[in-house]
Amino acid sequence: MGCSISGLNALYDAATGGGDVWINERRFRVLRQIGEGGFAFVYLVKEHEASSGVARRRHPSHVSDDGTYAMKKVLIQSKEQLDLVKEEIRVSSLFNHPNLLPLLDHAIIAVKSTQGDWSHEAYLLFPVYLDGTLFDNAQVMQSRKEFYSVDDILRIFQQLCEGLKHMHSFDPAYAHNDVKPGNVLITRRRGQAPVATLMDFGSSRPAENKIRSRSEALQLQEWAAEHCSAPFRAPELWDCPSHADIDERTDIWSLGCTLYAIMYGVSPFEYALGESGGSLQLAIMNAQLKFPGVPSPYPDALHKFVTWMLQPQPAMRPHINDVLLHVNKLVEKFST
Repeated sequence: MGCSISGLNALYDAATGGGDVWINERRFRVLRQIGEGGFAFVYLVKEHEASSGVARRRHPSHVSDDGTYAMKKVLIQSKEQLDLVKEEIRVSSLFNHPNLLPLLDHAIIAVKSTQGDWSHEAYLLFPVYLDGTLFDNAQVMQSRKEFYSVDDILRIFQQLCEGLKHMHSFDPAYAHNDVKPGNVLITRRRGQAPVATLMDFGSSRPAENKIRSRSEALQLQEWAAEHCSAPFRAPELWDCPSHADIDERTDIWSLGCTLYAIMYGVSPFEYALGESGGSLQLAIMNAQLKFPGVPSPYPDALHKFVTWMLQPQPAMRPHINDVLLHVNKLVEKFST
């Protein structure tokens, strides 16, 4: 799927609500805003019946029963931002897996301001998940002093691993680079474990990175500081050696942090931010892992699983196939 630049969005006043927006041949009514961040806004939209046939032809497995979707609008102010959005679209279009959020359609349009200046806006269409993210759910559960069951935790994590395995199986392998609870959509199902869907491929890129100079190491650290959330960022992205082979196991570190966060609502190293003189970077670099005191609602096997993924030396960290094999064994052991 290439990046289309379309002039069909004459009614793009939908950004402020109440209007219609076109994405190529498909027409949507904006219902309400459901999220925002940086230069992006996410809206709940409903497709007009007249254009829904296009969706059925293009993505029959992702046609919404009620015609609603999530539409991400990105305000683009520079060529660098435009290139980043095009790359996000290209990478998102590579993946086809039930635990990875599919990009259903997209358009990039040129917009002329009242002053006569030109900029761009990107519209990306996705399935909608109104149950929120793992982060959203953790906030609610913490307020109620509730915890996920062991079975639900393992099922959610198993699905995350399946999605990442798909990305890591490409040649070259792709790293997500920002695995965290805020990028995992949850769909709750009565009497069943939640469905987990990994989203946001704006930081994804080929995983292998051969660092051969101090300059290259610093460039990688700067890139990571901008694209990888600090509490879930691997040690080698905080302080990269001048000679290092970085690979997709940066995601394994983030997976370990995410598993801990599913269990306890926060990443395993954020405690350092609340300590006098504490340093998040030092806690991560030294893998100073702390579990909540006894009694824990979770078995020691889960704590050991987290610790196994949070090896500060990348070469000691497991690959995704190893992690998936282990979580499958734990599912068999603890399934209810």
